[in-house]
Amino acid sequence: MRICVPVCAKTFADMAEACARASAVGDIIELRLDCLQDLVSEIETFVSRLSRPIILTLRPAEQGGYRVLGRPERVAFWARDLKPDFLCDIEADLVLDVAVEPSRLIVSHHDFTGVPENLDQLYERLTATPARIVKIAVRANQITDCIPVFHLLDRANNEQRALIAIAMGNAGIATRILGPSRGAYLTYGSLEDESATAPGQVNARQLRSVYRIDEIDRETMICGLVGLPVMHSVSPHMHNAAFATAGVNGVYLPLEVRELESFVRRMIHPRTRELDWNVRGLSITAPHKSAVMELLDWIEPEAREIGAINTVVIENDKLRGYNTDVHGFISPLRERLGLVKGLRVAVIGAGGAARAVVWAMKREQANVTLFARAPDKARSASENFEVPCEPLSEASFRGYDVVINATPESPATAEQLAGAGLVYDLIYNPIETRFLQEARAAGCHTLGGLKMLVAQAQLQFELWTGKTAPASVMHDAAIAALRP
Repeated sequence: MRICVPVCAKTFADMAEACARASAVGDIIELRLDCLQDLVSEIETFVSRLSRPIILTLRPAEQGGYRVLGRPERVAFWARDLKPDFLCDIEADLVLDVAVEPSRLIVSHHDFTGVPENLDQLYERLTATPARIVKIAVRANQITDCIPVFHLLDRANNEQRALIAIAMGNAGIATRILGPSRGAYLTYGSLEDESATAPGQVNARQLRSVYRIDEIDRETMICGLVGLPVMHSVSPHMHNAAFATAGVNGVYLPLEVRELESFVRRMIHPRTRELDWNVRGLSITAPHKSAVMELLDWIEPEAREIGAINTVVIENDKLRGYNTDVHGFISPLRERLGLVKGLRVAVIGAGGAARAVVWAMKREQANVTLFARAPDKARSASENFEVPCEPLSEASFRGYDVVINATPESPATAEQLAGAGLVYDLIYNPIETRFLQEARAAGCHTLGGLKMLVAQAQLQFELWTGKTAPASVMHDAAIAALRP
């Protein structure tokens, strides 16, 4: 068993419908009985009709459940004569007060605040109970909170103990995707994105179709997107589809990182990392594109000039930094305009993406002006690349051949864009951004960011794998992920 789909519904009729859908994507179904309006006596009859193995859970509100349940009510429920083919997930505070057969018993502990310092001692207390399976779910406030969870899985594996160990929250998603390959008894996947029963729970269908969880093993090459936020990105869809097509034993994960230095030191750099995992490459996005540079062992000259990194390759115990944004950005522009030498180009932004765009346009011998909402933040780019910088609030782009948005926002109005030639938005999600809508309203030609996304990702794939990237597969995967 690998993927367990939790089902939460107010009535047995709704639960039956959800179970039918869960059976199509999961190996086991967890019935969250605390979601039901009434705990009726027909639970055994209901479950006997289901085609998948079942976990019964009656979680009290104070431990992440959906209803207030007193201790006597919980004890009375578990005292029922339940059939032996159900697994019963019972909280640690109750497990010694019920008479469920140990072979059917999961003893669970949830901490929605963080990772307890005594995690190993907690594990030892739970393994001392009669339960056959131990479940520990803790909150990952930082991605490094995944480390003790992975270590606990390694310990249980060595001791041949059945353990479900999960770091909840977006920062803990790696434990959900990689857990089974590291010995976890199962992982949880939601039926739909909106029906997750715990923070950071991944859609069960995506666990199989995007992350190919059934194919991940200890040798799987691990790559991922490092930034904050990252859950909106379609990069996992692109890269995982490319791995599958190219026959690469690899998986690409969203890695939500707040504290970059500790993440790189404790989880990534071969000389200092605390995890035994085959991590090979990283995509770097906001806000870490410049900060990551001081943590690398080698940086390609172009990326050093730009002052921003979007790709890291782990090779021969070293971290090597590249910037594929330039290639990704310039390819669609050349396809649309040909040469840009001598054109008037306005670049909006002050971050790593803006630096890459300005550098590329200077190399192409365009006449560049930088616009920023806070010009002070763009001063270093302005001085380094010797381009003028003007405040965005006073900008008029009339007469510019190209206007490029390198911010995550919609920074200009149709009135400001009127009279410009081509308006290029590096944002790809949504495909039709407000910035492009404003540009069309102003009568401008437009270019979205999807082609850039795919082009820069192709080069990343090739740096990590040494194989030619399947461009059409990556493009189609991105489009499919962006469809409503």
